This record gives sequence, structure tokens and C-alpha cells, in this order.
Amino acid sequence: MRESGILMHITSLPGPYGVGTMGKYAFAFVDFLKKAGQSKWQVLPLTPTGFGDSPYQSCSTFAGNPYLIDLEILVGEGLLSKAELETVIWNSREDRVDYGLLYENRQKVLRLAYARFQKKEELERFSRKCCDWLPDFALFMALKDAHGGKPWYEWEEPLKRRNPNALWKARQELKDSIRFYCFVQYLFEKQWEALKTYAHKAGVEIIGDVPIYVPLDSADVWSDTELFQLDDKLNPVAVAGCPPDGFTEDGQLWGNPLYRWKVHKKDGYNWWLRRIRAAAQRYDLIRIDHFRGLESYWSVPYGAKTARGGRWEKGPGMELIRVLQRELPGVRMIAEDLGFITPEVRKLRDEAGFPGMKVLQFAYDSEEPSEYLPHNATVNSVYYTGTHDNMTAAQWLQTAPEQTRDYAIRYMGLQEQEGYVWGMIRTAMATVSDLCMVQMQDYLELGGEARMNFPGTNTGENWTWRAASECMSDELAQKIHRLTKLYGRLI
Repeated sequence: MRESGILMHITSLPGPYGVGTMGKYAFAFVDFLKKAGQSKWQVLPLTPTGFGDSPYQSCSTFAGNPYLIDLEILVGEGLLSKAELETVIWNSREDRVDYGLLYENRQKVLRLAYARFQKKEELERFSRKCCDWLPDFALFMALKDAHGGKPWYEWEEPLKRRNPNALWKARQELKDSIRFYCFVQYLFEKQWEALKTYAHKAGVEIIGDVPIYVPLDSADVWSDTELFQLDDKLNPVAVAGCPPDGFTEDGQLWGNPLYRWKVHKKDGYNWWLRRIRAAAQRYDLIRIDHFRGLESYWSVPYGAKTARGGRWEKGPGMELIRVLQRELPGVRMIAEDLGFITPEVRKLRDEAGFPGMKVLQFAYDSEEPSEYLPHNATVNSVYYTGTHDNMTAAQWLQTAPEQTRDYAIRYMGLQEQEGYVWGMIRTAMATVSDLCMVQMQDYLELGGEARMNFPGTNTGENWTWRAASECMSDELAQKIHRLTKLYGRLI
């Protein structure tokens, strides 16, 4: 079945309180998708943001991002007042998220709501439903507060090493703080389920991301240190990254702890089963970020300044995927198979049956025939004009080398009358790929100011772009609908 959708992180939606939320603008975006004939909404990870304000560096692979909780809904439920929200400075610019202000103010407001919350039985039911991750996560967050935000590996030894007596004492002393963090997750889940249900009624499915790695300072690593490559002092032995390539002379040093795959195998990959099961409950399709790391991964010695000195190590491969497919039948996945892709990675992707990814911007970088060229697209794939990690289409057209740009213009038949960006979208829509995904920024024909993320940088601009309130116009929806219908992607 030929389909199409739009990539738009929820934080990028318009709204009055500093960041896009799961409130009325999210519901309006679902309405926009329906009018535009789109059947998919890719939201990227919905987990709490971490280093560099990135949802790919989250303190929990299971928790929801509290910034996405809509405050106006809480006003309607009597947990907050409009006056309380209006006294807070949420941002300095309407078109950017100010994560510093959110960090300072969002939790204060949520604590006001918590103090007024009365539905204790609902919270207890939610906590029981999430008993395989929520207790450790809530305790982790309460302990971070108690330690002034310090990472868990700087806590005192008994808590750092999860001594049972120390944990019991902490749960007693921090009972109210633990309950607050359970309450925040309850709010997130309640609002997300309402939004997802609304999307399903509109014929829209949700695509969400599962980053392959988790940060060292996360509830996941602290709760299960034996699953990660840590030494006897709980410092990483090796960390994740990417080798040097044509774009990065030193490679990319991500710094995430690597998995002890033999330990995961020994317990039947239980942690991964829990992780993917939770993701499947939140999303309709799961995009596995850095899928190639399941075949082999770049291991960099801990403490190295760059990723140059790393080496390839074998991942769990098809063994893990078979376990996931056997224990979680019906779960649909997309393989993010970009970057340094070998025949072994392609074989793993194809044996798993997962659709891979094609990116139009990558098709014209070389005079050599590229697998990303539209005529090389395969049916079982997802074709993107560009992803959140790429330039917008307009920016790419403005900055690409002249030879590359001329090649792209000739190949795609780009013309000013149609608009060069819309010509790129048309080209992606016309491919044989089952699914075509377009960034909202490209439909809006925005330039470099709207780029979502620049991997490997921490400029303060990443993950901050927000759309204007008038972006979801009927005129734009109708234009997208016509193109979608023309290329047989309406459902």
C-alpha cells in the first residue's frame, strides 16, 4: 500500500507556553494531516530530553517527556489556573524553544498541579501498569533532585551501587518526590493516549523512534549496570560512536555506554523485549535508530578524545530480531540504515523484513550512481526528502555545490514555476517506496533557520525550531492532498 506522512516533532508545534505540547495544536495537526491526505505522523522520540536538549539522550527509554504535557488541559481539569500560567516567562521568542526557561519553570507548575490532584486510585492503577520501569525511574529522578542534579555515578557508594538497604531508606525519605514523578508520567500517558486515539480515528498512525543507545546518566543504566560495558568502578569500558568518514574527519564520539550483548543473550534479551514492548504500546510503527549497530558497532575506548581509535565489534544481529519477532508478533519496525552500510547490514535488514530508509538529499553527492537515487528506490522502503538530522530542502538547494545542484535540477526536472522544493517533494512522492515522509519544514519551504538538528554539535539551536500558528492552513493541506492523490498515496 502506497502511503505518505509528515515528520514533525511535537515540540515544534505552535502554542502559548514555550514548547509544542499534546494539546489543541497537536489535535489541530492531526486534522491538518487528515485534510492533507496523510496517513502517518512521525514524532521522533517522546522521551525526556537530555544532553544538548536531545530526546535521543534521555534519562529514560520508557518515560514520557514532561515538557509535552499540555498545561491548558490541566487548567480545564482544575489542577492549574490561567493566572498561574500567565505569571511565568515561557520563552524569549515564539519561533524557538528555550529549554533553560522550561527547565526552570515547567516542574514548578507541575508541582502545583500535583498538590491539587485527588484521583489517587487512578494514579495507583497507572503505577501498577508500569511497575516494570516506573518505580526505578521515579526513584532515580527523586534521588537526582536530592543530589542537586548530579549524575548517579557521583552519588554515595550505597546508592550508586543500589544497595537494598540504601534504596529502601531512600524510598521512605523521598516518598512524596517519588509520587510526584509517577504523577507526571500519569499525566503524560493520559494525554498521549487521548491524542493517539484521536489520530487513529482520523486514520493517522504514529511513527516513533527508539534510539539504539541510552546515556550513562540514565535510569536504565543505573537500574541494570550489568547490561552495559562498565568496569568495577562503574565507569564505561568503551563508548559508542561512528568512524571517520567523508563528513567527519575524526568520526562522531557519542559517549553512550555500549551493551554487554552476551549478558543480554543470557537472560533472553529481556531488557530489549521490555523496551520494544513499551515502544509498541506508544507508537504504531517503531523506527530503530542506528539499526546498523545491531549488525556491528563502533567501539571507542572510554576517555578517547575522538572516535578515530575505535574498532568494529559484532552486534547481536538476527538473533535479537528473531526474539523480538517471536515474542512481540505484529510489531512493525523501520530500519534507520543510513551512514556506513555494508552488505552484512543490508542482509540483516532484508532478512528481518524491515523497510530501510532513502534520503533524497544524499542521491546527488557523487558522480557515481547512488542507491538513494529515486530510480533505485525499492518498494519496501521509506523515502524522505530529508530527516531531522539533515538540512531542510530549501537550505540544501542553497548550499549544495554547484555541480551537485545542477545534477539534481536536471534529474528531478526542477523549475521555478513549480518551486524547486516542491519539485523535490514531487520526486520523493513519485518513487516506488511504500512510504514517503516529508519534513513539515519542507512543505513550508523554510531554510536553514528551521533545521531541527545538526548531529555532533551543541550550539543551543538544535531541537528548538517551532512552527508559526498559521502553518496548518487549508490551502497548504489542499496542495499536499493534490500531490498525494496524484501519486497514489491516499488511503
